[in-house]
Amino acid sequence: MATIPENPFVLVDGSSYLYRAFFSPPHLTNSAGDATGAVYGVVNMLKSLMQQFSPSHIVVVFDAKGKTFRDDMYSQYKANRPSMPDDLRIQIEPLHAVIKAMGLPILIVPGVEADDVIGTLSKQASAKGIKTLISTGDKDMAQLVDEHTLLINTMTNSVLDIDGVTEKFGVPAELIIDYLALMGDTADNIPGVPGVGSKTALAMLQGIGSMDLIYENLDKLAPLGFRGSKTIAKKMADNEDMARLSYKLATIKLDVELEVAYDDFKTIKQDTDSLIKLFGKLEFRRWLSAVLDGEQILQGGASTSMTSTPSTSDTELSLEIKKTPIRHDQCIYTQGQLKQLIQKLEKAELFSISIETTCADYMQAKIVGFSFALQVADENSAEITIEAFYLPLAHDYIDAPAQLEYLATLDKLKPLLEKIAPQKVVFNLKFMRSVLRLEGINLQGVAFDPMLESYLLDSTGKHDKASLTLKYLQIEIASYEAIAGKGKKQLPFNQVSIKDITPYVGEHVELSLRLHLLLWPKLEKFPKLVALYEDIELPLAIVLSDVELGGVEIDATMLGAQSVEIGKRLLEIEKEAYIEAGKEFNLSSPKQLQSILFEDLELPILKKTPKGAPSTGEEVLVELAETYKLPKLVIEHRGLSKLKSTYTDKLPKMINAQTGRVHTSYHQAVTVTGRLSSSDPNLQNIPIRSEQGRRIRQAFIAPQGYKIVAADYSQIELRIMAHLSQDKGLLEAFSTGLDIHKATASEVFSVSVDEVTTNQRRSAKAINFGLIYGMSAFGLAKQLKISRSDAKLYMDKYFHRYPGVLTYMQTTRDKAREQGFVETILGRRLQLPHINSRNGILKKASERAAINAPMQGTAADIIKKAMLDVAAWVEKQAPSQVQLLMQVHDELVFCIKEDQVENYTCIIQEIMAKAVILDVPLLAEVGVGNNWDEAH
Repeated sequence: MATIPENPFVLVDGSSYLYRAFFSPPHLTNSAGDATGAVYGVVNMLKSLMQQFSPSHIVVVFDAKGKTFRDDMYSQYKANRPSMPDDLRIQIEPLHAVIKAMGLPILIVPGVEADDVIGTLSKQASAKGIKTLISTGDKDMAQLVDEHTLLINTMTNSVLDIDGVTEKFGVPAELIIDYLALMGDTADNIPGVPGVGSKTALAMLQGIGSMDLIYENLDKLAPLGFRGSKTIAKKMADNEDMARLSYKLATIKLDVELEVAYDDFKTIKQDTDSLIKLFGKLEFRRWLSAVLDGEQILQGGASTSMTSTPSTSDTELSLEIKKTPIRHDQCIYTQGQLKQLIQKLEKAELFSISIETTCADYMQAKIVGFSFALQVADENSAEITIEAFYLPLAHDYIDAPAQLEYLATLDKLKPLLEKIAPQKVVFNLKFMRSVLRLEGINLQGVAFDPMLESYLLDSTGKHDKASLTLKYLQIEIASYEAIAGKGKKQLPFNQVSIKDITPYVGEHVELSLRLHLLLWPKLEKFPKLVALYEDIELPLAIVLSDVELGGVEIDATMLGAQSVEIGKRLLEIEKEAYIEAGKEFNLSSPKQLQSILFEDLELPILKKTPKGAPSTGEEVLVELAETYKLPKLVIEHRGLSKLKSTYTDKLPKMINAQTGRVHTSYHQAVTVTGRLSSSDPNLQNIPIRSEQGRRIRQAFIAPQGYKIVAADYSQIELRIMAHLSQDKGLLEAFSTGLDIHKATASEVFSVSVDEVTTNQRRSAKAINFGLIYGMSAFGLAKQLKISRSDAKLYMDKYFHRYPGVLTYMQTTRDKAREQGFVETILGRRLQLPHINSRNGILKKASERAAINAPMQGTAADIIKKAMLDVAAWVEKQAPSQVQLLMQVHDELVFCIKEDQVENYTCIIQEIMAKAVILDVPLLAEVGVGNNWDEAH
C-alpha cells in the first residue's frame, strides 16, 4: 500500500461524499421531518479524514448548480442520471454551513465539475512539489495521480499511487482517460465505442498504447488476438468521432481559472456559535453537547480562530439555564389570582414581562394581555423553576371566557410597572414602553433587554427572539402562525383562543428571562460593553420611544402635488425610453431591460450576474449613462419611482389620525456598526442632493410658532480618524480650524491652500473619505475618473502628508486578524467573522470594515450620547419649548419655539460638542428654517 506523506494537501470530492452519505445508513430526520442523514454522514467522514491526516491545508470541493462545458459539448452528458432527490437537495445548504463552521474551506466553481477544480488544484500543487491527497470514490480521478498526488477511498481505506493505478486498472494513470473513452461510462453517459468493454479496451491499450496510437495503427489490432480483435478495427474506424468526443468528456480539466490557491486553504478553528445553532436545528445532540462542552468537532492543524469557543463556565451556565424546569400554562382570570400574582412579582428580585398586542405598530397597537415569568425556588429542594403566567384582558372571540376588566386591571398593574424595583426583563423595551405610555403607564425599572444584550455582544446576525433562542438555547420557538394560521386566514391576537395562546406567550416570556440569564454573565466579562449597555443603549430606548411618540408634522398637500409632478415626469421618461429602445417595454423589468440594452442595442456588457446574465445593476447603468441615453433615463426612472412609492405617495397615508403626525420606528439592533436605522418611514434614505429629495424634506414642517433646527456633526468620521490615528497633520488641521479638504488638496495637487480650486477640493474630499473607507487605487480612480497610476500617486501623497493614518490602518488590520474584531473609542465591539476568510472578496471587505467600522461605530456612539445628553437637558430645562424630532445619520433635527431658537441652538451645539471628548474638537453645525430642507 502506498505511503501517505505527513501533512498532505487534502482535496475532498464533496459531491462524492454527499451522494455516498445520502444512500448509506443512518437515514436520519429531525423532529420537523427534514432529512439530515447526508449531513451527518459527510461530517462523520470529514471528522475521520481530519483525525487520520491532520492536514494544515484542505478544501472540500462541490459541484456547482447548472450546466457545465461538457453539456455544451454533448447534450446527452449525464442524461441518464435521475434528478437529485428532494431529501438530498434540502441538505446541501446546511451541509455547506456546517463544513464552513467547522473551519474547513469550501470551493464551488460554476461551469465546471468538482473533478475539474480538484484536477486544477492538484496539478498546481504538484508543479510546486506539494504532496497532495485526493479523497474520492470516483475512478475518473485516477488520471490525476502522479509522483506528488495520491488517491484515497476512505470507504475502503485504499490508497492509489502511480503503481497502484496500474495494478488496479491495468493501465498507468496517463492512459486512464483513453481507457474511459474507449469503454465509455454509463454513470456519466459517456458513449465510448460500441462493442468495446473493459477487457477489449485494456487489450488495445496494453497491446498498442494510447488511443491516438491505436487510430494510427488500426491494422495492428487483429494480430493482438483478443476476443473480437478481427472486427474491432472497423468498429473503431466507424466510431472515431464518438471515441474522440468521449475522450474530451472523460478528460478532467486542469486549467480552471481560480481566484484561490494552496495558501488560501488553511484550516481555521471552528465557529462555535454557528455550530451550536446548526447542530441544534439538525438535532445532532451528541455533537451539540460536545460543542457546548467546549470541544472542537475537528481535530488537527488549525490556525488562528475567528470565533472563540465558550469557556467551561459559559458552557455550564448554558446547560444549567437550558435545563431549568419551566411551567407556562397558568392563566389569570380572577381578582384573587391577580392579587397573588402581583404579590409574587413584588417579592421577586427579577421578573420578565411582555405585552401581547393587536399589531406591531406601537401607535395602533392595543393591549390584549400581559405575560410574566420569574424564577421560583422549591422550598423542599434546591431546584429552581421558571414559572410563567398569562393575564388575558381583551380576547373577544365568540365564547371567550370572562376576563378581568381592562382599565381596572391596568390601574392595579400600574404601581408595579412604574416602580424601579423589582428589576424587570423586557425583550425590545422601546416597543413596550411606547405602547404602555399611550395607556398612561410610565414603565420603569427595566434593567435588562436581551435584544440589546445580544446586540452588544455581537452586532452581526439577527437579534429577534426566535433567532437568539435558537442560537443560544438551541430552542426553535413556536411560531405565531402555528396557532393563528397563515396569510389572509390568520387570526388577530385578540381572536386566538386563550387556551392556545397561554403556553405560546408563556414560552416567549420565559425565554426572554432565560436569554437574559445566559447573556448577562457573558456581557459582564467586558466592562466597556456593560458601560455601553447601561449608559447608552438601555436609556436610549426610552429617548427613542419619546421621539417616536412625538412624531413629526408633514405637509400632505405639498407631497400630493409633488407626487402628481413625479407621475407626469415618469410618463415622459417612459416615452423617451421607448423612442431610444425602438419599442415599448417595462422599465422596471430587469429582464426586459437586459434584452433591450444588450441584445437589441448591443451596448457593452460591463458586468454579469452570478448566473452569467448581463447585469443591469445601478453601478453598470451609471457607467453606461456616461455614453448612452437610455441607461440615463432608466436611472432617473428608478430614482423617481422609488421616491414616489416610498415617500410622496406613502407619507401622507402614514399620518396618524389622532396626532396628525408621522411616527417612524427606530431600530437599535440592526446595523453592525451601532448606527440607528429607521422604517415606516425610512428617514435615513431621503436624498439630499437631488431637487426631488430636497422637496420631500420641505414637507417636514414646523408647527405655527416654531422653527425646525438641524444640528449636524461636521466631518465627524475624519475627526475620529484624527483621534484614533494620532496623525500630527490631522490633529493640527482640526485643532486650528483648517479646512481639511483644502489642506489635503494643497498636498496632493502641490499648490498653496489659497490656490486650491473647487474641483481640487472636491477631489480631495473624495480622497479623505475614500481612504478612511478603505478605498483602493482602483476605486479612487473610478470615482475621480482618473488613471489608476494617478490615483496611486494621490494616495502616496496623502499618506506622505498623513503617515499616522497609514500606520493606523496597518496596525488595525493586523489586530483585527489576530482578535477577529475591532472596537470603537467607547469599546463597542464590531465582529469581523470573515477577516481571515479564504474567500478573497470577503477578506478584502472585512479589511475595509476593520478600518471604517471603528469610525462609523464611534460616530454612532457619539450621536447616541448626544441624544441622551440633549434629552436630559430638554426634560430639565425646556420640555415645552424643544422637541427632538428625528435622528438621521450624524444629524439631530429639533422643533424649537421661535423666540428661543437662538438661545437653545447655542446650548444644543455645546451639548453635542461635549458628548464625547476627543483629541480634536467636535463641531456641530446648525441650520434653522420653517422646514427640514431650509434648516439643513
